[in-house]
Amino acid sequence: MKNAEPEHEPIVGSRRSMTERPAPVLTPIPFAEPWEYELHFPRDPRGPAVARTTLKAVLRAHGLGELTDRAELLTSELTTNAVRYSTGPATVRLHWAKPVLRVSVTDTCPLVPEPLFPGGPYVERGRGLLILDLLADDWGGCRLGESVFGVGAKSVWFELVVGGGGLPPGDGAGGGTGPVPPEPSALAA
Repeated sequence: MKNAEPEHEPIVGSRRSMTERPAPVLTPIPFAEPWEYELHFPRDPRGPAVARTTLKAVLRAHGLGELTDRAELLTSELTTNAVRYSTGPATVRLHWAKPVLRVSVTDTCPLVPEPLFPGGPYVERGRGLLILDLLADDWGGCRLGESVFGVGAKSVWFELVVGGGGLPPGDGAGGGTGPVPPEPSALAA
């Protein structure tokens, strides 16, 4: 006579279940497939370093090493501004859609930065958007609506293209013109 006790699935994590059912094999996302990562961080001076470290790990894991130096510098610039000028947390979002990496930083300050030209070689502030213009293939920013508490927000983003080519005109929300080198007189000041 058969055992009257019903058959049960083995308890997950038990020795029996691990030998009977192997773990599913995970395969990396193909290079051409889109992906997105998002990091939230508080208004803390350590936030930009955490964002840079995360960005480098993600780009390395996805085989996008050629973008790392520019992406790290530009992300550092945007996250530092988010910590310096906002009153709350910030978010960094990495979005890959071959061949474009878009990095956006959203914070609680509703003011979209205006391009400023540095006042000279010893001025400590005012170079961020100039750096974006020089190193990003495209960039832009926009205000995000008012929240329930009346605090607005903004998002500033940049795009880097694998292979160093620029985007065709009109493809980016920032006008599609890509980086515009500053006039020589702006650099000499």
